[in-house]
Amino acid sequence: MKRTSLFGFRFLLNTVLLLSALTSGISALAQESYDAILFENVSVFDGKNKTLLLQHHVLVKGNRIVALSATPFEVEPNTLVINGSGKTLMPGLIDVHVHMIFGALTMRDMMAQDVTPESLFGKVVPQAEKMLLRGFTSVRDVGGPVFELKQAIDKGTIKGPRIWPSGAMISQTSGHGDLRTPEERSRRFFGPVSRAEHFGASFIADGRDEVLTAVRENLKSGASQIKLMAGGGTSSAYDPVDVTQYTFDEMLAAVESAEDWGTYVTVHAYTPRAIQRAVKAGVKCIEHGQLLDKETLRLIKKKDVWLSTQYLVEDTPDMDPLRREKRKPVIEGQQLLLPMARKMKVKMAWGTDFLFEPWLNEEQNTYLLKLKTWFTPYEILKMATYDNAQLLALSGKRSPYSGELGIIKQGAFADLILVDGNPLENIDLIGQPETKFLVIVKDGRVVKRDGK
Repeated sequence: MKRTSLFGFRFLLNTVLLLSALTSGISALAQESYDAILFENVSVFDGKNKTLLLQHHVLVKGNRIVALSATPFEVEPNTLVINGSGKTLMPGLIDVHVHMIFGALTMRDMMAQDVTPESLFGKVVPQAEKMLLRGFTSVRDVGGPVFELKQAIDKGTIKGPRIWPSGAMISQTSGHGDLRTPEERSRRFFGPVSRAEHFGASFIADGRDEVLTAVRENLKSGASQIKLMAGGGTSSAYDPVDVTQYTFDEMLAAVESAEDWGTYVTVHAYTPRAIQRAVKAGVKCIEHGQLLDKETLRLIKKKDVWLSTQYLVEDTPDMDPLRREKRKPVIEGQQLLLPMARKMKVKMAWGTDFLFEPWLNEEQNTYLLKLKTWFTPYEILKMATYDNAQLLALSGKRSPYSGELGIIKQGAFADLILVDGNPLENIDLIGQPETKFLVIVKDGRVVKRDGK
């Protein structure tokens, strides 16, 4: 693949986004326009409370929920009225560990000799819309060149979820975000920046000064939080799962720089040693953590740190044999972690973490259902709505969207799903978005309505 500057990729992405909008007819101007949306006679799961509000009416104006009541509202002109009799209205789903760019591409896509930026981003755009149509109205992107995709979605050029972007993953040399091919040598000694860094996938940053620069570059680009690699991984070539990455001082530098901007650092890590170092340095969220022990979970709880974990599977159709072998202890560990963290009442968030296997995106909803072994339907729904929204809110003033999410209440964002049935009684409905999600509203706009 010919080297292209990140600016060049951004220009080409904007071109692809524009062409996609023109050819698919999904411009915001082409959408139906209403002054209000009224859901009548719905059972409301508000995202936070166990008890459904029965026979309620929910009124949306602009991008906000303006009222909900057991008493019917007077229907004003140009209001879209949706009869929800026997159906459940719930907040839009939230996935707090996605890679919008790299989750839409395979490694073969990235490494092909004839690959072009246009061909890559042409695969990203439809995946963003499909994610929204699965009911995911908000996501936290924890690594990749996603800023321009986010901007296009926010402008209404294309459809997709709200995105909390992290920007390039920050990694030490030989860390989980060191994505160099074997022939790519260290830029510190040999000069050229790696292709992954050109692409905006990661920063290879060693020492306090480089970490500070990498964090600040992401914040300059619009990052809402910072993603740091604090331990080994299963999908990376150079680092065993058990290794600890970044010294305390390097990690502290990232935390201090993020906090100066009013936001936080989340870290990729599995082991107690890596996680304890990160927590003591002041990080606010741990991604993964499947090898955690009780002592470290107690520390996480004491420091009020989030555990953003995922349900990982042992094998997928295109998984590299090395990755499969490295993943074994992690798979074993999650069987212990999930019930232990639940029992200890650690603050938990949920995400998928699909990477270079785009066919897995279609299983995004069913991966949420894999939590049924340990969690009740209410706990699962609350985690994927209200709880995940509280994690997004950690970005503070760096949040790209100012308002409450993950809850149905007056003044909250109108991100809503009308479900055919009661997911608190039958959680499997969440795994059937194509047929059971009758209406999806994001930011006060109907993005799916059966029969339309």
